[in-house]
Amino acid sequence: MDLTLPSWLLTQTAAHAGRLVAGGMAAAGARGYHYRLLVTLVESGPASQAELGRRTGIHLSDMVATINELTTQGYVERTPDPADRRRNVITITPSGRERMRELATRLAAIQEELLAPLSDDERAQLTGLLGKLLTHHRGQQGVPPLPTP
Repeated sequence: MDLTLPSWLLTQTAAHAGRLVAGGMAAAGARGYHYRLLVTLVESGPASQAELGRRTGIHLSDMVATINELTTQGYVERTPDPADRRRNVITITPSGRERMRELATRLAAIQEELLAPLSDDERAQLTGLLGKLLTHHRGQQGVPPLPTP
């Protein structure tokens, strides 16, 4: 096996990162989708389930489950859209904003663990290169580019 293949290195690192995130979120009684949805609501405001799916990249079936979980926990509210009563608008609650901050802190610690062997410059370089690769391949697939941080 050629351990220098970039695809193999990316796959192995992504799998490890996924385990770290899943474990860290599970320890907080959350899932990665919870954070992604909450931060999107904070950054972009209330939206329909379909719009949130487009903004977050969460598939509709996963979106419904995620919204149900967050609604049960009191982190988001689902209300009928006044412009179209067939749609629901999802809004973050004050406790949802606090939960998003808690999960952001947890994710920052996970990033530190994942990138521990890299210097600040190396972290910035890695992040830039991964973003460049992702943007390129999303464009080839006709997927909109990621928002810039």
